Amino acid sequence: MPDKRVVRFQGNIFKRAGEGLRKAIRETVGELRKVSWPSRREASYLTVVVLVVVFTMGLFLWGLDLVFTKVFALVLGA
Repeated sequence: MPDKRVVRFQGNIFKRAGEGLRKAIRETVGELRKVSWPSRREASYLTVVVLVVVFTMGLFLWGLDLVFTKVFALVLGA
């Protein structure tokens, strides 16, 4: 029969949860320090690129909606 080991935890559940939270925060900060952050100029440029692409795609989809609405109205005779 295998030996059953009793796992003993140090401290109560709140202490263990606090230690886990501190460890997670410490690891997150360590990972964020490894990140290569963009310069202010790069961030501004990329923001403008994203806004232009979103606006363009919005206009494109709006146009498709108008076209399909007209086509289905003609096909269905509405």
